[in-house]
Amino acid sequence: MSMARGNNTSGNLWLAKELWELGAVQFGDFNVGRTLHSPVYANLRLLIRKPRVMSKIARMMKEETETLLSMLHPQVSPFSFVAGVPFGGLHLATAFSLTCNVPMIYLHPTRDGKTVIEGLSEERDAGTTVLIIDDLITGGTSIVETAQQLREAGLIVKDAIVLLDRRQGGRERLKAHNIHLIPMLDMETMLNYLMSNGKISEEWYRRSLDYLQNPQRAND
Repeated sequence: MSMARGNNTSGNLWLAKELWELGAVQFGDFNVGRTLHSPVYANLRLLIRKPRVMSKIARMMKEETETLLSMLHPQVSPFSFVAGVPFGGLHLATAFSLTCNVPMIYLHPTRDGKTVIEGLSEERDAGTTVLIIDDLITGGTSIVETAQQLREAGLIVKDAIVLLDRRQGGRERLKAHNIHLIPMLDMETMLNYLMSNGKISEEWYRRSLDYLQNPQRAND
């Protein structure tokens, strides 16, 4: 399996290929959440249609965390829980949890406006370190909000894994909240793969890169 060693996202081009063939990466004019007029859209929830790919992704994330933990200066903190960010990160966190045999928790908004952390015993689990998993990061709001609620419950959050980093300020925002980002793939690498393999035109490639480098961005 091709792997990102020390966070080399260019090593995971197999994932770019799988996402393209699944139809999870599209080009046009998209308004999704806080993202306005983006020429490129990634719908990673489509991955649930491919159990084989989900299993391979979970193994990839497992190998990546093991590699980062084994370094002389570890690039990820040891963790006892994994937390999926609703909703896009839940399927990835579930697959990772099953592959690694690591307990999973997640935030569950209730009808009265409160949020329950499913799978957590606050008295018994206080001080436990949690690894956050999400499918996509743009500006980082969803991960930061998840981390804040986990921390308020007495848990420790130091790292977050995402499948795809749009590279629109998310890493910097997480760093400001003392969260280290571990991306498996980034959008620029994805675009380079699609362009070099004749999947998209140079126009869409340029438009997408220009948009991603523009300061107008979403916060998700």
